[in-house]
Formats: sequence, C-alpha cells, structure tokens
Amino acid sequence: MIEVQDLTKSFGTKTAVDHISFSVNKGEILGFLGPNGAGKTTTMRVLTGYLPATTGTAKIAGFDVFDDSMEVRRRIGYLPETPPLYFDMTVGVYLDFVARIKNVPAEKRASRVEAALDMAKIADKRNELIKHLSRGYKQRVGLAQAIVHDPDVIILDEPTAGLDPKQIIEVRNLIKGLAGSHTIILSTHILPEVSMTCDRVIIINHGKIVAVDTPENLTLQLKGGERIRVEVQAPEKPLRDALAQISGVRNVQIDSLGSSARLVATVEASQGQDLRSQIAAKVVSQGWALYELRGMSLSLEEIFLQLTTEEPAHMPAEKAEDKN
Repeated sequence: MIEVQDLTKSFGTKTAVDHISFSVNKGEILGFLGPNGAGKTTTMRVLTGYLPATTGTAKIAGFDVFDDSMEVRRRIGYLPETPPLYFDMTVGVYLDFVARIKNVPAEKRASRVEAALDMAKIADKRNELIKHLSRGYKQRVGLAQAIVHDPDVIILDEPTAGLDPKQIIEVRNLIKGLAGSHTIILSTHILPEVSMTCDRVIIINHGKIVAVDTPENLTLQLKGGERIRVEVQAPEKPLRDALAQISGVRNVQIDSLGSSARLVATVEASQGQDLRSQIAAKVVSQGWALYELRGMSLSLEEIFLQLTTEEPAHMPAEKAEDKN
C-alpha cells in the first residue's frame, strides 16, 4: 500500500530525511518512532504531498506521491501535529466542509460526517464552535477530518497530543479499530503509543532509519543478553558468587528490598540462553528461599534509547528492512 525508496529531504545544507526506505502493507498500523527532530514530521509531510522530496520515490496505493499528487491526496487522510481547523465553524459544519473538498459524493456526505463524529466520539459537540472546544476535543475534530472521506491510508502525526489519559485510550482504540480496512502510519515520540497500537515500528534518528520490525522482534535483535529477575532470601556475597558460577551468566547485579531480608538479583545471560532452570537449581541447592524467578524483556523505552544513542552502523536496520 505504501512504498518508500531512498527518500531524502534536505533544507539547504541540513538533511532532515536521509535516504530512507520502507513499506507498509495494506491494513497495517506502522509506528514511526523517534526523538524530536529525528525527521518524522518531515517524512509525513513528504508522503502527504505537503513537501517535495529532494531525491527518492514514494508511492501510495500505487500512485507516485510526486507525479500523481492529486490521486494520492484523494486516498489519504492526514492529521498534522497542529490540526487544520477553522475555529469559527461548528464541528458539524466543518466536517461537512472537509467532506466537500475531499469530493465525498453528495448522497454519502451526511453519513460520512456522522460516521466520523461517532468514531471520534464527538457527536455531542456537532453544534459547538470549534474555538470553544478544549484542546483535547480540537484534536478529536482533527482526527475526524482525517477519516471523514474514508481514505485508504491514514497518516497521523502525534494524534494523542493534548489528550487526557481517558481520551488517549479512546483514540488508541479508534486507531486499532481502523486497521484492516485502512493502512495507518502513526508518527510519535511517545513510546507506549507504539507498543499498544502498532503492528510494526520504524525507529528513526538523525533522519536515518535505525530499526524496522515488531517491538517484540526488536528486543531479540539487540546486542546484549537476556535478563532474569531473581528474588531470594540469601546473603549477598554468596548469592552473587553462586549465580556467577553458572555457565552463560555474563553479569549479576544485586539490590536489596529495603528493610526486608530478601535480595533481588538481576542476572544477564548470553543472548539466546534461558538460564532460569539452572538458577532455580542453584538457589535451591544452597538452601535459600526462592520467592520469584522470571525473565525480563527489554522495554520499548530501553530499545529506543539504545537505538537512538548509538551509531547507526551498529544497528540491525538493514537486516530488518530486508524482511519487508
């Protein structure tokens, strides 16, 4: 549905997007994740025809973003960081206006406006002036205008900005509900947004893609080992020595649980090794009380920090992109 090849966008001597390539399958939700200034918004603007690329190609639904710009625009819905709202219109009139300029047929216009109002949970605000709405509701109106014409592709740039926690959950559910019948690119710097919403994630840093995969697979691709949390009642030095003797253990970190006599050991094992059974056997053989033993996956935040603070040459981006 979306094909991007060797896309570059420069502003004078500054390269905001640097030869990126990726694809998005029909019905997929792709998270576009990166720190502020990484090139996310520039990429979104190029894909929507808002900015021309310096070099490279991009196709949406088979149409070239640059050569067939109008055809592409008919097939996308776009929510930029700042929603494109007319504050002196009511919500309902504004959405009808957007439906008209998006060439929604007259006989379908009312039903599409109703559907957008319902999906964005703003039907009760249809007769209110947009300028009187809270920031969160303005964001919802922006989301409604992106979907009012039932586009094939929806591009959302920071869609939950300004929303309260309850509204964020509702918008996430809305986005997930749109998947399957719509292809969605979700640009964000908010880590939970990706892990809770997206099928696949692209991490971009300094204009370059440093990883492309599911959040789960990114954990497996990272260098370093598996981690295991062990909660046990034992003396600190003997515990450390016993765990360090297990083959495959790379590092042991011991922390106390405050006033409790228990200790928590974080054991780092070589990549691909599950040492839980050996750790359990070692603890039991020493006669220590074992209270907890579980694997610890890298969080998306840890993945993000590793991928955006190390040199791109160390990252698995090429291998990940080859899968697509």
